[in-house]
Amino acid sequence: MKTAKAKLEEIFLDGSARITCPPELTPAPGQYLLIHADGSDASLAVSVFSSQPASQGGFRSAPPLPSVWRPGHSLTIRGPIGHGFSLPLAVRKVVLVAFDDTPARLQGLLSLALKQNAEVVVICDTQTEDLPEVVEVQPLKALMDTLRWADYAAVDVNRENLDRLKEMLAGQEQVTSKVEAQVLVRTPMPCGAQAECGVCALSLHHDWKMICKDGPVFGLGEL
Repeated sequence: MKTAKAKLEEIFLDGSARITCPPELTPAPGQYLLIHADGSDASLAVSVFSSQPASQGGFRSAPPLPSVWRPGHSLTIRGPIGHGFSLPLAVRKVVLVAFDDTPARLQGLLSLALKQNAEVVVICDTQTEDLPEVVEVQPLKALMDTLRWADYAAVDVNRENLDRLKEMLAGQEQVTSKVEAQVLVRTPMPCGAQAECGVCALSLHHDWKMICKDGPVFGLGEL
């Protein structure tokens, strides 16, 4: 984990941004950076995920970002932090599930999956943009049918909606046991794995984990 200077180069209409930074600080899919805008009076840094690498260097962030950030702002960044997604080389049927938000935090897996000639289906109920034509898009109600088809699934869900996800998958062990699935759990992570402040605590079976350092990506079986 490193700390370095970065720059906010451009903000897009969807609230994402192009951020230039040293290559080693570009977060992998599912990892995050803690970012503070230099000169800002905000007391806490912001957790920022990558949507995809930027062609000019650095990365395109997933939305949203603080509304007061502007192009040209100098940033102090720390990371990459946490455990990201791990796409197995052998998978050929990939489903990316944006359970309650845009698929932006999952889009970094698209290029990886397509490079290994995998078919990709995106599940979401929000408007999608900038997806390759070969990627199929289905609504959330098609989740179970798509999981029956897939051999790998990546899910992005807010911690507050984990119970709803579990309810949807309840009684479907024959389906979920046949697909390798990982889940990105989103929640505020103000300490960025440094202070064990407990804000991002998550109950897993008979144990507690900190999303900021033990995640934010977990195996579906852990949840």
